[in-house]
Amino acid sequence: MFNIQGKVIAITGASSGIGEATARALAKAGAHVVIGARRIDRLDKLAEEIAFEGGSVLTKQLDVTNREQVKSFADFAVSEFDRLDVMINNAGVMPLSPLDALLVDEWDRMVDVNIKGVLYGIAAALPIMKKQGEGQIINVSSIGGHTVSPTAAVYCATKFAVRAISDGLRQENDKIRVTIISPGTTASELADTISDPIARATMKNFRAVTIDPEAIANSILYAISQTADVDVSEIIVRPTASPY
Repeated sequence: MFNIQGKVIAITGASSGIGEATARALAKAGAHVVIGARRIDRLDKLAEEIAFEGGSVLTKQLDVTNREQVKSFADFAVSEFDRLDVMINNAGVMPLSPLDALLVDEWDRMVDVNIKGVLYGIAAALPIMKKQGEGQIINVSSIGGHTVSPTAAVYCATKFAVRAISDGLRQENDKIRVTIISPGTTASELADTISDPIARATMKNFRAVTIDPEAIANSILYAISQTADVDVSEIIVRPTASPY
């Protein structure tokens, strides 16, 4: 039904939220999932649960701000399964704040994870996929990549960048599918990284209505399941009741 049986799929930021839900959904559909994140204890627990349900899963500790680690992550998938069909660049952080709070270290962190992490994922997967003559790169952006709101200027800038990078990659390749996933407000730990009190209060109202991460996982499953000649270029997934 889903056309992903046996596909080798690497997922960054897989220890919680959208990454965790995606790993579960893809493994259940018959893919070999290779999951990476900094919290190896969470990854190992997730892998045990996926394996118990009969899924194929491997784990590797991963910090997406480290280019060599990301390359090693992609190479690990190939070493274990002889190919890499899909790379899902999902890891992200969202420490929102007004610009005049001057939380420059947090700006740097968002750029490092949300932009460089995606670029490092592309750099790791692209040579493998070009050699194979096929593959798919899925980058997780956000509705924040479509519109800007107060306290979110830098975060939104990183997600606009993800969309720009992804579309450029799509235009440059005729055998590799490129998909942007833009989630609306989704139940996850993402908002836990907000340290600024103004931004935290603003986000509490913004996230009054959320959807479960499984909804995003299902959109990723849909994009992967299309035939090789069909590229689902972008999916926006919002809660039905959300005004944003």
